[in-house]
Amino acid sequence: MTDLPEPNRPASPSQAYDARCPLIVFDGICVFCSGFVQLILKLDREERFRFATAQSPLGEALFRRHGLPTDDYDSNLAIIDGAPFTKLDSFIAVMAALGWPWRAAKALLILPRPLRDWLYDRLARNRYALFGRKDSCEIPSAELRERRIGRSAGWPG
Repeated sequence: MTDLPEPNRPASPSQAYDARCPLIVFDGICVFCSGFVQLILKLDREERFRFATAQSPLGEALFRRHGLPTDDYDSNLAIIDGAPFTKLDSFIAVMAALGWPWRAAKALLILPRPLRDWLYDRLARNRYALFGRKDSCEIPSAELRERRIGRSAGWPG
C-alpha cells in the first residue's frame, strides 16, 4: 500500500495561493461538501488546510487546470504537497494528511481505483437529493473566513 493515492494528472501548475498549505476546493452550495469542510476544520488542529469554493474564481480556475468541469461540481479537489487529488482519493489524501487516527482512511486504497471512483460518483451524483443544497454559499464561520482563499459571489465576508 502506498502512503497516498497517486495524484491525478495533469501536474499542479503554479497557483495563486501558498502551496505549502494543503487546499480543499469544494462545492459551496452542497450541504454534504460543506459538512466535510466543517469536519476538517475541527480535525485539523495544526490549521494547515486552506479552503476555496469551486464557485470562486480561484476554485473555478483550479478545476479547469486539473481537467474538472466548471459547470457541475461533482468532484472535489484537494491539492496536497503540490499534488492534485479528486474523488475518493481526495478524501483519502486529506484524511492521511491529518495524521493518526484519520490516516486509517488509507485502508480504502485496497479498493481498485475504478471501484473507488464508481462509489464516489454514485454519492456525488445524488448528494443534493441525499443531503440537500443551499441557494448560495453560507456565511463562513470566523475560523473558516481566516482559512479561506479566493472569493465567491455567494460566499460573503
